Amino acid sequence: MIHDLILYNDEIVPSDAEILRPGQVGLFTGWGVFTTLRIYRGVPFAFERHWERLRRDACLLHVEIPASRDALRSQLMELVARNGCPECKLRLNIMRSQGGLFEGPGSGRVTDVVAFTADLTEGPEGARLGIRENGRHAASPFAGTKTLSWVQNLTLFEDARRDGFADVVLLNERGEVSECTSANIFAVLDGLTCTPPLKSGLLPGVTRKVMLEDLGAPVAERTLYPQDLYAADEVFITSSTRELMPVNGIMDQSLRATSWPVMKKIRTELRGYIDQYVQLALAV
Repeated sequence: MIHDLILYNDEIVPSDAEILRPGQVGLFTGWGVFTTLRIYRGVPFAFERHWERLRRDACLLHVEIPASRDALRSQLMELVARNGCPECKLRLNIMRSQGGLFEGPGSGRVTDVVAFTADLTEGPEGARLGIRENGRHAASPFAGTKTLSWVQNLTLFEDARRDGFADVVLLNERGEVSECTSANIFAVLDGLTCTPPLKSGLLPGVTRKVMLEDLGAPVAERTLYPQDLYAADEVFITSSTRELMPVNGIMDQSLRATSWPVMKKIRTELRGYIDQYVQLALAV
């Protein structure tokens, strides 16, 4: 459940305010971009990385984003403070309000910003994943974009939960491992922590990028197939809201890991990095 207040463009308003209109084309077509951030001690973690991904995706989808990154960040921090939720998750949406076949009357703006916060939810200690063939189209020019049209991911996630899985491993048209519906996937093979490359059609997650670029543990991109996951010493998934989560089984097969020492070491490093980031942000 989202919290009482939301950010709508430059105003913080009640979450039940009547702010959306049929003419805001992004509302009914999914024409827009979004990102989900983890809030630590009132600070949106890695906001700069989220912004860069938003800007990349928005350019590809012809979505105008706010001119000032820092002004938007300040507005989001004010929303967090006014909702009284220093530890929570935040979803930032930027949607088209002009253009398309069913334009207007909209908000009068080219795009609209809608952001809201919600409580964190506890996930399972270990996840069992299903597998879905052709769940990603790596050759698409829109592969890896985080668009408001998220219904395919939500449907696949519902299917996975109905079948008794925490999520599902999505394979691309070449049978390569891509990602899960809202998480990147990692496998420890011969002592090296590996994750699929972007050419496999996955979304470039922020936690994934931090692990590849900012932590001390060796992490590399490598094309993976389902058999690699079954043979791995450890498998785990990552996202901004869940950090790192161990995988203990795929389909009806249990995996070999029982304690995930590599994942736990990386999680400790990640939490140290997060703490440093938050301390620096609060000191400004």
